[in-house]
Amino acid sequence: MSNEPPPPPGQPPEDDPFSKRPPDGSPPPSGGSPYDSGPPPPPPHDRDPFGGSGQHGGADPLAGMPPLAEPGKRILARLIDFLIISIPLYLISLPFGGAVDVSSDGGDDDFGDAISNTYSGHQLLWSLIGLAAYVAYDTYLTHKDGRTLGKRLLKMRVAMLNDGSVPDTASALMRAVVLWLPALLCCPCLWWLINILLMFTDKPYRQGLQDKASKTVVVTVP
Repeated sequence: MSNEPPPPPGQPPEDDPFSKRPPDGSPPPSGGSPYDSGPPPPPPHDRDPFGGSGQHGGADPLAGMPPLAEPGKRILARLIDFLIISIPLYLISLPFGGAVDVSSDGGDDDFGDAISNTYSGHQLLWSLIGLAAYVAYDTYLTHKDGRTLGKRLLKMRVAMLNDGSVPDTASALMRAVVLWLPALLCCPCLWWLINILLMFTDKPYRQGLQDKASKTVVVTVP
């Protein structure tokens, strides 16, 4: 039988891994939400990287975060970014025959021809050029301040899930590659459909596959 006195009222029990905190005030063991760890060490400029006070500690995994970006706005921002890159690329490709093969002269076999020519040398080259352009665009601007031009227009930004900071280069690159590589070289229709469905249905963070791979979320900004 233990001789230790019972814990004072309000103190979490010894076996509660989500509420108990070490004596030195450091965050509790991993396993709970990254937003319910109590007051973190003061970040630069003594402010929460998400814009809150840092004094969150409930069971709500979204505590301490600004509102998650609406899926409709995310889709529109992605469309804006797509046009920003694709229109100049298409114009640049015109003197070289265009980025899209339009040499078919019509007929019942057009659809089959289009499928067989998807990875023809000409179109594959421009797909790779496009992939490099999209990945560079997303990586640079996401690492710079979390906002591509589309996200900036619609007042959103990409943030690291664990602390709300701007993604580092590795995370920004991972996010861009996972987003654009299948979309441009493999299965664009299926890939966009999966990501759009995840933005509407994923709980609690509305993460697309690129967010899950890079451990990021998309949130609103003032």
